[in-house]
Amino acid sequence: MKIRFGYVANALGLWDASPSKSLTFARYSALPQNERMDKLKAVTAQNLHHTKRILYYNIAHEIKLYRLSSSLVPLATHPEVMWDFLTPFKNEWEELGQLIQQFKLRVSFHPNQFTLFTSPRAEVTENAVKDMEYHYKMLHAMNALESGIINIHIGGAYGDKQESLRRFHQNLKKLPVDIKKHMTLENDDKTYDVEETLMTCEQESIPMILDYHHFMANKGEVDLSHYLPRIFHTWNGFKVMPKVHLSSPKSDQAYRSHADFVSLDFVLPFLKMAKELNQDFDIMIEAKQKNLAMLKLVEDIAALRGVKRISSATVEW
Repeated sequence: MKIRFGYVANALGLWDASPSKSLTFARYSALPQNERMDKLKAVTAQNLHHTKRILYYNIAHEIKLYRLSSSLVPLATHPEVMWDFLTPFKNEWEELGQLIQQFKLRVSFHPNQFTLFTSPRAEVTENAVKDMEYHYKMLHAMNALESGIINIHIGGAYGDKQESLRRFHQNLKKLPVDIKKHMTLENDDKTYDVEETLMTCEQESIPMILDYHHFMANKGEVDLSHYLPRIFHTWNGFKVMPKVHLSSPKSDQAYRSHADFVSLDFVLPFLKMAKELNQDFDIMIEAKQKNLAMLKLVEDIAALRGVKRISSATVEW
């Protein structure tokens, strides 16, 4: 079993390299009309440049997995802005894409919690489609659609989980098919558990990302070992390996919050369960210390009997 590891957005230790510098609509509106577009472009240029620096860091450290920031382009989906962020940066997007292709990096996006398809309000669904289109356009501009995914949660229950799930399937029809092909769903820590998420994925032919921390916070009656083969099976027919999210609780009192690092003791039961299946898969680390947490966990896992570290961010067990 081979496992590759990655991390989210920021490479800590790289000086001033945030790929998520922002421009609020209030600040944008306060600027003189003739300065607004220049400011949008300046912030975007900075975020794209920092993303390139992070990709080079990943390449140097043999890190094949990386979640791109959803905040690369400020106000990209704001109804009063909606600007063309592709044409002015055609070369920059292509340059990022060349690195992704050349070094076979697996990139992804994870839109915020407001990108959901369970709401009874039509405008929420319309905004979800716009946000998915925004992320799809960025993957397309980087020529990263072959392995790139856009991961979301099912959404809220609105007092009636079954009705909300029915609405999810209905509202999802408004998402263009080409975008849906790059969509994944993950179980969440409060509402839709592993079983509900898996059944939704199977019905829609969407790959499922297991979030182990979320599972531990929202187990229901589920025995994960009975569901893991089916979760991995949802990836059959796709060109990429199954993917899992790992983090550990900040504390018993703040169980759902992510800790700075990932506790090996917390995730080891899952890793042993996965080993029984002898299935290669990828792990995205969702810890506050980002790449540092990822490298520390790889070190900890590599110290286990029978585990061989074959690169900075890959182990074989």
